[in-house]
Formats: sequence, structure tokens, C-alpha cells
Amino acid sequence: MLEESIQPKPESLGWNNFIENVASWRPRKELLALAVMLTMASILTAGYLQTQTQVTLLVDGYPEPFRTHLTSVEALLKEAGLELHLKDIVSPELEAPIASGDVISIRRARPVTVQVDDRTIETRTHNRTLSDLLPGLGVTLQPRDRVIVNGQEAGLTASLPGHNPASRLVSSRGGNRDWHGQGEEASLCIVIQRAVSIHLDNDGHLATLYTTESTVGEALRAEGINLYLGDRIEPGLSSPISSDMWVYIQRSKPATIQVDGRLIKTRTLGETVSEALAQEGVALLGKDYTEPGVDTPIDEDMTIRVVRVREETVIEQDPISFETTWQPDPNLELDHQRLDQGGENGVAKRRIRVAYEDGQEVERALEAEWVDREPTNKVIAYGTKIVLRKLETPSGTLTYWRKIRALATSYTAATSGKSRDHPQYGITRLGWEMRGGIVAVDPNVINLRTEMYVPGYGVGVAGDTGGKVRGRHVDLGYEEGELKLWYKWVDVYLLVPPPPANQIRWVLPSWPRER
Repeated sequence: MLEESIQPKPESLGWNNFIENVASWRPRKELLALAVMLTMASILTAGYLQTQTQVTLLVDGYPEPFRTHLTSVEALLKEAGLELHLKDIVSPELEAPIASGDVISIRRARPVTVQVDDRTIETRTHNRTLSDLLPGLGVTLQPRDRVIVNGQEAGLTASLPGHNPASRLVSSRGGNRDWHGQGEEASLCIVIQRAVSIHLDNDGHLATLYTTESTVGEALRAEGINLYLGDRIEPGLSSPISSDMWVYIQRSKPATIQVDGRLIKTRTLGETVSEALAQEGVALLGKDYTEPGVDTPIDEDMTIRVVRVREETVIEQDPISFETTWQPDPNLELDHQRLDQGGENGVAKRRIRVAYEDGQEVERALEAEWVDREPTNKVIAYGTKIVLRKLETPSGTLTYWRKIRALATSYTAATSGKSRDHPQYGITRLGWEMRGGIVAVDPNVINLRTEMYVPGYGVGVAGDTGGKVRGRHVDLGYEEGELKLWYKWVDVYLLVPPPPANQIRWVLPSWPRER
């Protein structure tokens, strides 16, 4: 019912009729009036925004979009809060009108402070090099003047340090705008140090120098003038520089001193060899002498040799190596050893008189020699007693006379290193045809034709050798097609009967550590 009371009639759709109808609804009159005001404000705001002009401010190369109702460049820049200086470049001109889509470029001149000749010049510039900037300020540089730009030395043609990042609008509140990068951050500080003249008497050679250094030593170093400890400089190296001052250098004479195996290159103001040596702290002791003599006058580039003379008696000794003696013991079991006596080296001594000149030995004379201690030979007893033992195997009980720890590998005729067309292919060292049960051995450890038992392999016979079978190593033979790969340490049992005593190697070579 209420909705029908406020609906406008077709003939009253105009704005005024709508207002009259709203006003006639008295119970909600105040609320409707407020709604009408807000609606009108929104319409007016939208219209205001739509009528603004869209432009781009390009400040030091950085673009910033901007909207305005103003009609000139100058009014726009004031509204944007950009402070301009006389040397800033604005394009188009300040009086130019603004149209939508315009780009307004502002190139700001950089603030520069120049300190020269006890005065300070403050200006702004678009120059990129010192050679462009300084003449316009009435500053002329002399060849040895020094220019410092922001704390760094620079040449006339060097580019000035770049601008700080371009200004940009970072905030806008209530019509106040803040532009980042505007201010003293982009300023340049240029300090010009004027060179002053000094007069140099370099051991009779006169010259005029121009320098910006603060002390005599720094000025001479900047000119590449080498000084030595023996030179005399007046005034001293730490003396401050003043315009037209005189600096005197009395040059010492270069000399080389050979002493104690060292080569001392120096310069001296001394008149004689002895004075040069005293300057370098070189003393002559005992029978020491110099070439040339100590009273010889110093010449340019003189070489002085100090000859040290010394004699001494030395005792030298050499060890006398002990020998190792092996002794058989029939009461000691085979492959057992016993240290009966430890070995100890002896000592042979000799007394020698040695003469030295200039640190080098020139004479050596033997005065006496003797044996200070005789060597004590090492005595090791080895067992020759053969003890037969039984071994239970899958093939039955076997009797063996020796057990050897050895590295076991395996091979066939095909892996023995000979091609099938070789006349010795498949033939063992004893001339046997290769088959399973033949074992390659080192004859210096296991005699050929010796029967043996290898756990996991069985009974075999030493019937072959190999180039790589050395020491405690057995290579287990297999038929072709039946090869089992071996590479491990095993106990090898040598079966009875033992060979004759003269064919037994009683002391076997030691074996490498098992891996």
C-alpha cells in the first residue's frame, strides 16, 4: 500500500514532479530528502571527474599520469606541487594550454657546489662533464690541479655522476603532493685543489714541480722520485708544502754488500767501506776480511764482499746396519719362528776439521775415525719340524703336512691369456692339458706336482704357473664353461707326502694384508 502511494504517475515522470511527490510523503520526508542529496552529489562528482583533462608528467624521464581541470602548464605544475628553478627546462612552455593526452616534460637542473680558491660557488646545471661546467663558472684549471667530485678524483672529460632515480609522485593527500628525488640528494659537490710550485735541488739537478700534495714526502712520491734511507732530505719528508719552497736532496751512493750468503743493496753517505758496513750494522769478527779493503773509498755502484772466516771441529757418525741371521731349529714346528736375539745398529764416528770462508766450506780434513759401537745381529730361529695332521673334508679324511694362507683366484684355458689358435693354448707349465683340479702356483712357495686341498674347491695339484701368480697366491683351474669366480683369502692344505728337505722352502714370504 505504501509503495503505491509513492509511485509517480506517467505524466509526472519529470524531476520536479518527482521532488513534489517525495515532499508530499510526509512520514518519510527527511529520509527521502537525504537520499536525493546524496544522489545529486554522486552525479555531480561523476560529472566533475569526467570533465578532467588526462595528461602525463615526465619528470627527469619518469612518467606520472595526472588529471586536472586547469588549463595551462604553469597552473598544472603548481597543482602538482613541483617546485621549479630558473634553469629547469619545461616543455611545452609554462603559458601553453593543456589538452587531454599531452606529455609535459620537466628536466631539472642539478644543484652544484664548487669550492675553489677559498670561495664557494652554488649553481644549477644541465652539464654532463666538468669541461662543460667549469668554464661557465669562470673557473680555469691548471695542468696539475686536482678535481674531486663527490669525494672521488675526476678528469675534465669524465662524465659527472648520474642523477638520482627520477622524481615521482609518491603521495597526494588533500591537494598536497610529495615528489621523491626532489632536493639535495641529487646535488654535486666539486672541490678543486690548486697545485703549488716547489723548487727541487736533487743532488745538484734543479727542477720546479707543481703539486697538490700536503707534505714534502707525498709530493716527491707523486712525482715518482725514489728516496733511500741513506739519502738526506731537507726539509724532512713530513714538512708541509708551501708555495715556492726549496727542497734539497743529497743523494747517497749505491753499493752492494755480500755477507753471510745475503745480498744487501743499499745507498750510503759514507766515505769508506768500513763506514758503509757500519751503516748497515755489518761487523767484522776474528779473521773476517773484506774485498776491497775496509779503508777503500766508496765508488758509485761498488760491490763489497765480506768474507767470514771460521774453523770448527765436527763429529760425524753413520749407522752400521745389523744383519739378520736365520737359524733352523728341528724342535720348532714348521712355519713357526722365534726371535732369539734382537738386532741393533752399530755406530761409526769420525772427527773432521772444517774451514769456512764467507759462509762456504773451503776445506775439510779427516782427523780420526773409529767404531763407537759394534752392531748386534738379529737372530731368528725357524722351525723345520714337520707335523702331520688330519683334516675332515666332504671327500673324506685327508692328511696334510703344511697349511698356507693364500689369495685364491680362478681361471680356465680361455682366460689364461692365450688365443685359441696359439700352439700352447690349454697347455699348463708341466705340459698337461688344462682341466679342473689343476692349480697355478708360485714354485718358490709351493713345489710343482704338490697335491693340495682348498676348501670349497677340493683336491688339486700344482701343475701350472702364471705371470701374475706370485708369493702366497693360488689360481684355481676349471673346465671351460664351468668357471666359478674366486677372489678371497683361504687356507691351502699341502697333502702328504712332503717333499725332500732340500726342496722345502722353510721360510715363506710374508703375505699382504687381507682385504
